[in-house]
Amino acid sequence: MASARASSSSIDPRLGVSQRALAGLISLGAIVVLGLAAWMSPEGAGHGTHEQIGLPACAWAQYFDAPCMTCGMTTAFAYAADGDLLDSLITQPMGMLLAVGTAVGFWFGLYVALTGSRAGVMAGHLLRPRSLWIMAGLAGAAWIYKFVTWNGQG
Repeated sequence: MASARASSSSIDPRLGVSQRALAGLISLGAIVVLGLAAWMSPEGAGHGTHEQIGLPACAWAQYFDAPCMTCGMTTAFAYAADGDLLDSLITQPMGMLLAVGTAVGFWFGLYVALTGSRAGVMAGHLLRPRSLWIMAGLAGAAWIYKFVTWNGQG
């Protein structure tokens, strides 16, 4: 009994330095993305905001006069970073979900990095095939939504 108690007390419930550093890098990446989104002004057309950081206009949209699968994501992030979740949702529903997820990822990563909590390991278990299929379905539905609400190259 004493040996079982000694071995269970030797298990460290905290993450190691490399895992905490990875959580910190995830948090840093998330805050950089959100900071950049906050710096940009959302385009009223619901797409094209990415051009403010020097990226070219979407070739898909120019060629087909239809939205690409990620159409409106940057604009949705810019609205969300400004705290305007309704306009973010209206612009690109999946973009709004990803922006909120990025904000959650920032705080979660920061918490894990600072405390060494194993909560990050548990959260990683959420990325199962079923969850990924649901996310893919939501992305597809958001793309269909963009087709329905598409206003051209405005």
